[in-house]
Amino acid sequence: MTTEMTRRALLASATLGMASAAAAQDAATKEADKILVVGVSCSPRKGKTTATAMAAALDAAKAVNPRITTELIDLGGMTIAGSDGSSSSGGAAGVQDDFNKIVPLLQSPTLGGMMIGSPSYFRSMSSLCKAFLERLAILREPKLQLADLPVGALSVGSYRNGGQELVIEQILTVMLCHEAMLVGGKPKAHQGATLWNAYKDDITQDEFGMESAKNLGIRVAEAALKYKG
Repeated sequence: MTTEMTRRALLASATLGMASAAAAQDAATKEADKILVVGVSCSPRKGKTTATAMAAALDAAKAVNPRITTELIDLGGMTIAGSDGSSSSGGAAGVQDDFNKIVPLLQSPTLGGMMIGSPSYFRSMSSLCKAFLERLAILREPKLQLADLPVGALSVGSYRNGGQELVIEQILTVMLCHEAMLVGGKPKAHQGATLWNAYKDDITQDEFGMESAKNLGIRVAEAALKYKG
């Protein structure tokens, strides 16, 4: 009786162990099957219009497919120095700053797409955006780590025609240096998402702009699915 009970207990334990191992493997497989789309808000104003627009783009991206996961990187309040010309340095004069906290996410094996957003300042990207893009040089060595990655851009301006498309062009031009796959939006904002801050920082009131942000998120998510297979 005791021997039989021991045998049954061992069999039950072995079965439970196999089931646990199978469940763990299944969970690991599902995790590996995830596709990460990152949105970077390069406005010095944390949580304001650019970040809100990017969040909307990420929500639209996530709704495309259950495999899509998203992460918003709001650079507002962070300190990011421009490049000192060295692709392997920590920044200007080797300063260690907040950019180093972002790198692991950009090197994630599940990264399948990225969106970069900036306010339009005097019809150009923000200095924070420029610094962020310069520091991406670290991802060019020893190989182009962002090559073929789907990348889209959005911009927020104080006027409907406040240089948003110029900012998008500047961002995407930099990403060409990484041999990224550039992704535009849908009609009527083919270059990317263009938003107008005409409502005292409530960017959600710009229906056209918010729609362009959502469309950009959809396009990047669709491209990320193709990129990851």
